[in-house]
Amino acid sequence: MAPKDPLLGSLKVCVLNLQSDGETVTDSNPHLASCCELLELVLRKGLQQPVLSLVHRDYWHCFEQLPHQDACGSLSALSLAVEQTRVCRKLLSAQGRGRYLLRLALSRKVLPQFFTHLLHTARLLEWYSPDLSILRNEEFVEPFMSLLLVLSHMDFKLDMENCSFLDESWLLPVCEIYEVVPCREVGLVLRYLSGRVFVLDLIPGSQADVDKFIGAGDILDEINGTSLRNSKSGHAGAVLSRFKGCPLSIRVIRWRAHDGTVYRPLIKFLRALRTENPTLQLGPAPSQETASRDQKPPPSQCLKEGRIVYIVQFLGKANIGMFGGKEVLQHAIPQVLQKNLPSKEVLLDLKETHLTCTDRNSKLELFEHHYPEISCVGRYAQPDYTAFAFCVADSPETPQSTGFCCVVLRASSIKECEDIVCRIATGFKHTEWFV
Repeated sequence: MAPKDPLLGSLKVCVLNLQSDGETVTDSNPHLASCCELLELVLRKGLQQPVLSLVHRDYWHCFEQLPHQDACGSLSALSLAVEQTRVCRKLLSAQGRGRYLLRLALSRKVLPQFFTHLLHTARLLEWYSPDLSILRNEEFVEPFMSLLLVLSHMDFKLDMENCSFLDESWLLPVCEIYEVVPCREVGLVLRYLSGRVFVLDLIPGSQADVDKFIGAGDILDEINGTSLRNSKSGHAGAVLSRFKGCPLSIRVIRWRAHDGTVYRPLIKFLRALRTENPTLQLGPAPSQETASRDQKPPPSQCLKEGRIVYIVQFLGKANIGMFGGKEVLQHAIPQVLQKNLPSKEVLLDLKETHLTCTDRNSKLELFEHHYPEISCVGRYAQPDYTAFAFCVADSPETPQSTGFCCVVLRASSIKECEDIVCRIATGFKHTEWFV
């Protein structure tokens, strides 16, 4: 039997999942980040570090050197992509540049050419271990190139401007454009932290306060095409002064991720901001909170055998395939909501080792899942942050599962939704030892 590499097997599954969607691949595709990460692992496998160098070698350095080392004369696509990556001011590390280059190659359908050039440039191929690297193994490199060819026939429509966090993560943040009419001042209170420009507050009565588009915890990424990445104190103010009296187009990175939870790479920064400013509020605008309080909602909790049980709406569930990671939630929740199924009032009982869901009227148990069966849980970022979901194996008790399904429910408030998600996540951590 021919030897197999687990990375290639995983990459093949990801490529088939991307292909099975049959549509243009965008950043919202749940399989994209996994595919990119696997490509990165292939490029790093067997990459040897130089003996006498303080610089950590990464795959970006290989591609960066290709235009200088490969004498074949047909490097125009590669040279243009490398140069575009090199001059991008939002990228500070070799890791970030390598990730940007891979996304660029996918968008331009030139990924196989990149690897072809690398494979016939002996001086760079020597950076890889012949015993460990997939690129220097004749039995592995052919199926790998076949997968790249399949990827090159797909349409990738990726937001290349959303790249400020590629240095830290393949997980992209929610990025939106704030269009500001000409005004004397926008009215943002800013804090510079590790080269990023955070919004701390809005000045009452200012344009930003009136628009209510941006909020505390969000990041200013770009103003009228000028990147604010790696900014020092006062830089954003200087850029705004330059465009005083002009329309502004501000690229904003949200502190909330696509699923409504905190965007993971920002957690340490937001903790630091809250340490400095204990009164910092990252929730919705105060007017929205006031309106919510005025509405006197129906009871959202009740007692059962001495435990608090949540009264929530069961919105439905859907099969989502063979992957149940957190990244699928932003794709799976809308899939359920689009069915427009009638909601059902249910009792969600979060016990110590498992959760149960019971129809409030008929008392019929709809499902029961032990926490280790749940692969992920999270909130939906639209429209009001009260919908949440978790993924669970369809038939966890059988070795041949049909895949994962996404169960979607709606809580009565943002806080209750957050509490439920946290309790389910905590329940999983407490029961890991029983797996």
